[in-house]
Amino acid sequence: MTTETGADSEAKQPQDTNETEKGKTKAAADPASPLKQPEQLPAAVGHSTPARKEQEPQDDDQESHRSSISHLSKSPLRGVKKVKIMQCKVTLLDGSDYTLDVEKRAKGQVLFDKVCDHLNLLEKDYFGITYKDVDNQKNWLDPSKELKKQIRTGPWNFAFNVKFYPPDPTQLAEDITRYYLCLQLRDDVVSGRLPCSFATHTVLGSYTVQSELGDYDPEELASDYISELRFAPNQTKELEEKVMELHKTYKGMTPAEAEMHFLENAKKLSMYGVDLHHAKVTSHCQSLTVCLNKFIVF
Repeated sequence: MTTETGADSEAKQPQDTNETEKGKTKAAADPASPLKQPEQLPAAVGHSTPARKEQEPQDDDQESHRSSISHLSKSPLRGVKKVKIMQCKVTLLDGSDYTLDVEKRAKGQVLFDKVCDHLNLLEKDYFGITYKDVDNQKNWLDPSKELKKQIRTGPWNFAFNVKFYPPDPTQLAEDITRYYLCLQLRDDVVSGRLPCSFATHTVLGSYTVQSELGDYDPEELASDYISELRFAPNQTKELEEKVMELHKTYKGMTPAEAEMHFLENAKKLSMYGVDLHHAKVTSHCQSLTVCLNKFIVF
């Protein structure tokens, strides 16, 4: 066991004291020392962080407000045009008027389909819609064009008509189609567009009466029961008497059968299915005739 003498002990104490002082001096010279970090922080640092946190929500609100305005300005609803609705009046083949609303920018096919749905008509290919232009000339409505581009001025008045006359009406599938074809032909006869002889007027008139009134019944029908019906452009009393004579012989004939007989006789007329139009060729005005399968100019 070695024991330090008093001289050695006293010699070491001054040495330890010197090393401790050197360590303190080194720590004071080192700026990264943890002992000096609290003294290097400025007094305002403790208040700077809360100040930034108070400003951040305000900045977020402004950014959100600008974003909302941007979305509203880009909204598709701002670019949508207001839809304008037009009222259309369509005169049907029985003389009644059908009123409906359609969009002004709608195409002609929309109006045509609505009328056919109203009439429960399935065989649409034979029919079309007409209108009068500023010169009072009949025009067929183009189903592929917008209505506003075809009706330039005036009220939107139309008429539902037969556009294509079937060569053999018996081939039509629906009774309702034959009925509307009969209505068109009756109007053609009465207006004079489909010329007939006196005998033909009598036959067609008798089938019209049977279709509209049914069997002749003297107890229910007056002596002049057909005076309100029209059969010819210049209807006479003699014609009405001949029509009544034939009508009395049709007992038991259904309206559908009467319409079929009417069509069988009407299709034999030379002007059946002929539609006359005014045409202008160079400087000469001529008439253009549209037939079932050809055009005739004269």
